[in-house]
Amino acid sequence: MKGFTHARLACGCRVSFREGEGGSPVTVVIDVKSPVCTVPIHVRALPLFDYREALRPATRPLPLEEEEFEEEG
Repeated sequence: MKGFTHARLACGCRVSFREGEGGSPVTVVIDVKSPVCTVPIHVRALPLFDYREALRPATRPLPLEEEEFEEEG
């Protein structure tokens, strides 16, 4: 991976970026949870975001493309 390896969130938690698994380009993991952080999903050593869902094909059918129409008159 190129670029950033760590970042600090507004709540004070420190995150790291790691190689993703199973087709995910990147995994964001909480390295250090801030003692003043009130976000319950920020748990040390657990992934915060996983982009695998964004890479999967849509589960809903896409709307049909309408053909162009010509105006009369």
